[in-house]
Amino acid sequence: MALFKKRARAQSEIPTASMADIAFLLLIFFLTTTIFDEEKGLPIVLPEAQEEVEVSQKNILHLVVQPDGIVEVKRGESPQIQRVRYNEIEGIWRFEVTRNPNLIAAVKTHPEASYRHMVNVLDELQSAGAERISLQMLE
Repeated sequence: MALFKKRARAQSEIPTASMADIAFLLLIFFLTTTIFDEEKGLPIVLPEAQEEVEVSQKNILHLVVQPDGIVEVKRGESPQIQRVRYNEIEGIWRFEVTRNPNLIAAVKTHPEASYRHMVNVLDELQSAGAERISLQMLE
């Protein structure tokens, strides 16, 4: 009579003792190799603190951003106000700066106006090549 020994059966379980170690190593790997984008704001260069300089009103183009997104354009001391949409600002700026190269854009924003409306006006001025811009809060 032959004696047969039963073989030990191979375990069908996956060893989970080191799973936590592997998970933490993967977590550390991905946290250290991931690159996060920095938030980008508006590229505005602020001037150094200087004494106040009086600017003639004929050299100022007033742009008043209203809460509804409409922009009121006032040229210097002229009492006439032109109401336009923000996408018309580039054309107005290009026309006015050809007449007066010393022109300054005075962007005044209503306190209840959305930040997006002011950014739209600044984008239009930037695409028109405006370099002299004054930002103010409407009183």
